[in-house]
Amino acid sequence: GPPARPAPDIKPGKAVDIDRSTHDKLKRGQLAIDAKLDLHGMDRETAHRALNGFLERSQSHGRRCCLVVTGKSGVLKSDTPRWLNEPANRGRIVALASAQPRHGGSGALYVLLKRQRGGA
Repeated sequence: GPPARPAPDIKPGKAVDIDRSTHDKLKRGQLAIDAKLDLHGMDRETAHRALNGFLERSQSHGRRCCLVVTGKSGVLKSDTPRWLNEPANRGRIVALASAQPRHGGSGALYVLLKRQRGGA
């Protein structure tokens, strides 16, 4: 049959599969952060692998809200949103938001993961 249409890119501030109030809490930094990944200072390849593994592990452990620190400038800041939209990662994520200043501000992202189906 025809190829499955890829899910639309997920961008900070755009809720996809969650309700408004959860999304607002995410943006305001009001959801408990279950896991944190600091990519700052890694090279691209290392950071990319670290991000993929982090999202996979976090979801398999039932974590919902993750903080990914990219640094305020440079290649990781621009690459991370693209990496998050790669199919394997995109399928795990329901929302992204820029972090509040206390969590790293524009140098970090909140990533809200889908709940694992089937009580895993």
